[in-house]
Amino acid sequence: MKIRHWAMAVAMTGGFAVLTIAASNPWGGLATPKALETAAEWAPEPLKAPAVESMDALILTEGSAISPPAGPQLFAPALTLAPENISSPADLLTSWSSKVATGGTLDSLLMEAGLILALRAEVALAIGAEYDLRRLRPGHTLTVNSTLSGGLHSVMLGIDDGVVIAAEFGHQTVIRTLNPDPEIATLAKEAVIERSLFEALEDADIPARFAVDLAQMLGGTVDFRRELQGGETLQVLWREARLGDRRIGQPEITFASLDLGDALYEVVWPEDGTGQATIYVNGELLRVFAQPVDGARVSSVFGQRRHPIYGNVRMHTGVDFAAPMGTPVHATAPGQISFVGWRGGYGRVVEIAHGADTMTRYTHLSAYRDGLAVGQRVSAGDVIGNVGASGTATGPNMHYEVRIDGNPIDPLTDDRLAAVIAGETHDPDGNLQLSDVRTLLATTLSTERKPDENERL
Repeated sequence: MKIRHWAMAVAMTGGFAVLTIAASNPWGGLATPKALETAAEWAPEPLKAPAVESMDALILTEGSAISPPAGPQLFAPALTLAPENISSPADLLTSWSSKVATGGTLDSLLMEAGLILALRAEVALAIGAEYDLRRLRPGHTLTVNSTLSGGLHSVMLGIDDGVVIAAEFGHQTVIRTLNPDPEIATLAKEAVIERSLFEALEDADIPARFAVDLAQMLGGTVDFRRELQGGETLQVLWREARLGDRRIGQPEITFASLDLGDALYEVVWPEDGTGQATIYVNGELLRVFAQPVDGARVSSVFGQRRHPIYGNVRMHTGVDFAAPMGTPVHATAPGQISFVGWRGGYGRVVEIAHGADTMTRYTHLSAYRDGLAVGQRVSAGDVIGNVGASGTATGPNMHYEVRIDGNPIDPLTDDRLAAVIAGETHDPDGNLQLSDVRTLLATTLSTERKPDENERL
């Protein structure tokens, strides 16, 4: 019999006993004996809950089983389900991975991974908050990690240059952008120019984009069409970021040596990211030049062309450098800011005066450097603004002009701006810098040429 029933039976028995005695009491109004009063008032003591040392013992994970205690169960404890930990050990996860194919979408990959519609929408919302899914393209990698019970744990989208967009799902969704920690490698190779500079670089497995850097630096000094007869030697030293055997990002040229037989041209690029380069001829300083946009592509050269917007043929008074929106724009020569503002189809413009009759113009900017103002002095390589598409432009680019006495000249072939720069350049450590980079080139080339023992075997 359960305790509460037993207690009630005892109480009722006592009550019946009292009534029986009272009914048969021959003494009528006499007092009830003390022994009977005590028996009638007795009741069992209230039951106490068993002692529990820690409430943690009553918190069970989902799916756990609880064994009933020995003996009679006095009460049923309330159970709380512990939340699933989103950082579960890797050995408790299952993983699915695939690459984005041509025409593939995030949703199609998630469907292939077996995710239901609601989970696919949740993943797209999370990843899309950190990365524009319209930029998804073939070669990107999607990894879906699930718990052994089938719950979604995390999704990782590997995009360009080793960057990973990671989302973890649980009571809260956590999204992170994981940037790689690449190794910076220094490489050097030699090319022989037979037909064109671009083909020579490509044939020697040197980044062909360096042809633009060399044209910018030497275009006003070397006539690549007339002076290159075939057989000229070009040596290039550069840096690139690598993850394992894969290059990420854009390589950066450090040094180039072009031997024309009667003249040796050498160009040294700085490591400070300014793009300012020093040019030597036969070991003597020729000039200092700063690229207006580091790593840009020349999208339109100086001269007559069909206008991309108006459609008519007209004079293009500068050189267009195509680059991503916001890319820094550098002054190509030391001088004084003469104009900052808007000029019609040029959009946002910065103009720099170099002496009395020479001016450089930088147009279509998206922004100016903070605090930039007319009258300020700038050096070659100083940032003055950012690439944009203001004014009349078909996309992000920087239209660069050089004007002498108000007339435009070709920035890539005319050397008059270079003469202005050379007149203001002081290079006390130039010979030491040139000697150091020559040594690095020779050392790296000898390492590249060293035969592999496995190949010889």
